[in-house]
Amino acid sequence: MKLNERSLAFYATCDAPVDNAGFLYKKGGRHAAYHRRWFVLRGNMLFYFEDPASREPVGVIILEGCTVELVEAAEEFTFAVRFAGARARTYVLAAESQAAMEGWVKALSRASFDYLRLVVRELEQQLAAMRAGCCPPPPPRRPRTLLPKENGCAVWSAEPTAACTATDSQDPPGLEPPPLPPRRRASAPNGPLDSASFTQLHEWYGQEVRALRSQWLRGRAQP
Repeated sequence: MKLNERSLAFYATCDAPVDNAGFLYKKGGRHAAYHRRWFVLRGNMLFYFEDPASREPVGVIILEGCTVELVEAAEEFTFAVRFAGARARTYVLAAESQAAMEGWVKALSRASFDYLRLVVRELEQQLAAMRAGCCPPPPPRRPRTLLPKENGCAVWSAEPTAACTATDSQDPPGLEPPPLPPRRRASAPNGPLDSASFTQLHEWYGQEVRALRSQWLRGRAQP
């Protein structure tokens, strides 16, 4: 697989959300020493940097055909990324805590396209079973109660419904809701509604709402 270094560096440091990121201790290939590196997981590529501010990765691990497993080592919270093959390299990594190790093992195990292919296959089987009627359909949604209409527009009703009565009964005593606005007819103060502009309608109804609110506030202020 031929990779372009510039494209990899851009992909490793772009602003797109990452699948996981954090410090891990990476064991050297020829030496037993562990080096602290900043790891970034994007898709099926695991990049590692000298520090979080680095603009170019030190290396990248392509997570295809690998297995992630826990290993016993001198360092705590150690796990390994193993590849099949006699000459394939095994990457030994150590996290800084138990929670971090579990998060990395889970994320790396789900990063390959093989895992995504299995997930898609399982979803396709579930969808086929639902279409065949093997699974019960979801329960129908309860229809919403629509307001009565007058002249093609929803209007408020002065008669409370059962739901409104139950809700209003929980209000504190002595606190009355604001008065309901009167029903509108197909006319406005200065002419028919169909010839009025949106600005005029906004101003007319705004004046009425402000007047009703002032009346309600004055009623609350009275002992």
